[in-house]
Amino acid sequence: MSSTASAKAGAPSDPISRQGTAPDAVPARRVIAFFAMVFGMFMAILDIQIVSASLAEIQAGLSASADEIAWVQTAYLIAEVIMIPLSGFLARMLSTRIVFTLAAGGFTAASALCATATSIDQMIVYRALQGFIGGAMIPSVFAAAFTIFPPSRRAVVSPMIGLVATLAPTIGPTVGGYLSDALSWHWLFLVNVPFGILVTIAAWNLIDFDKPNLKLFSHFDWFGLAGLAAFLGALEYVLEEGPRNDWFDDSAIAILGIVSVVGAVLFFWRAFTAKEPIVDLSAFTDRNFAFGSLFSFIMGVGLYGLTYLYPVYLSRIRGYDALMIGETMFVSGLAMFLTAPLSGILSGRVDARVLMGTGFAAFALGTWMMSGLTQDWDFYELLVPQILRGFGLMMAMVPINNISLGSLPPDKLKGASGLYNLTRNLGGAVGLAVINTMITDRTTLHYQRLAEHVSWGRPVVDERMAQMSAQLSANGIDGQTGAIAQMVSLVNRQAAVMAFADIFVVLTGLFVGLCLLTLVLRKPPKAGASAEAH
Repeated sequence: MSSTASAKAGAPSDPISRQGTAPDAVPARRVIAFFAMVFGMFMAILDIQIVSASLAEIQAGLSASADEIAWVQTAYLIAEVIMIPLSGFLARMLSTRIVFTLAAGGFTAASALCATATSIDQMIVYRALQGFIGGAMIPSVFAAAFTIFPPSRRAVVSPMIGLVATLAPTIGPTVGGYLSDALSWHWLFLVNVPFGILVTIAAWNLIDFDKPNLKLFSHFDWFGLAGLAAFLGALEYVLEEGPRNDWFDDSAIAILGIVSVVGAVLFFWRAFTAKEPIVDLSAFTDRNFAFGSLFSFIMGVGLYGLTYLYPVYLSRIRGYDALMIGETMFVSGLAMFLTAPLSGILSGRVDARVLMGTGFAAFALGTWMMSGLTQDWDFYELLVPQILRGFGLMMAMVPINNISLGSLPPDKLKGASGLYNLTRNLGGAVGLAVINTMITDRTTLHYQRLAEHVSWGRPVVDERMAQMSAQLSANGIDGQTGAIAQMVSLVNRQAAVMAFADIFVVLTGLFVGLCLLTLVLRKPPKAGASAEAH
């Protein structure tokens, strides 16, 4: 198969491959290079969510409509989801050094352009560039971690990349809220520039653990790339815009749904027939990688779903501004940060299935507690569920990373890393689409049910309406009309809260199912076992 050919072609130029198993002593140069790469990945993942709490400020600054401002997020996600699987082939062809340097430099330049945007059209183009170019940094770090470091060092490395992958999107609204409140929305992007320059310089001068294989360019599969772009780009659009536009009742979504299906057919055909497929799917023949990718997909649902759901509740129901939302959400990030060392220590001593089960159970317990949500819940009511969420994500993420990528041969790591990260992002996209649809549908359902009980002639309702009418009349307002409007608002808010509670119940069931799924996994190799022993 093509993957075998590429492995042979890449073998002479890959020092790690020639050495077999990497020695325990990792050169300081490579350690520093890895830290620079991790920071670059942190910036790229952070920018997925950093604007989420500040879209209103950007909308006002660019005089954009509500529909247009949503594309600040959508453009970034569509572009990034195309680059993530493509990055594996590019890294094999050009080397990690060149790909990461170009990605870091391009991401930095695109960030500066976003800060200078004077119209919504410019911002959308610059955000697409930022997402596409920066997307190459994310899988490169995962591949580098399992290439540079021997299994004996992964108890330190795995928690680090797991922490960045989960912490960055979680604290994105917090960072964005502080920057836009203290400075302006421009600093959501300008903050990347000095750090991006340093990462670019470090990547060019320090990354040295693989060599390019330029012969692959002659086999570049342009049809496969077109299929990949159509499949994932259109799919991301459908998932992002579907909940807002009645799904396939909207002609644009219906057309792009067809484009996605056609693109998928073209992409998978080329993946199995091209001499050098643009994305090597053979890693899925490894059972651990296949299950790990499934877990990563579900983790994406939980990670991005709750990072979205908490701010929506705090904004719509509690009336919090961006800064207050950020301060409330900081709890999960702190829990992740404190759990990362514990997860790393336990990963070398405890069965990975036990760690995953513990993490999934903690997450499920947190979402189950949230199923009792009311419109009065505040920071302290959300405290324990957020701690459980952060703890659960970190306890599960580290063993999932190790199971998915830790036993793959070096020639598979670059492509597999892109696929693994793609599953997490797609999980987030699917999760957000389902959550948004459930918010709309369940709010409507609960409103109709509540409205049946809020009718004239019921003593409780008549008494409440009379109180509201009297209060409004005392302030010189049409009492009856104002009371009806207030009652409608109260019922709407209660219906929305009940819809949020329903979503937390569904998420609980999803993660309880993951707990059960860990029971059917084979016992994974110990962290100290070599990849070749697998």
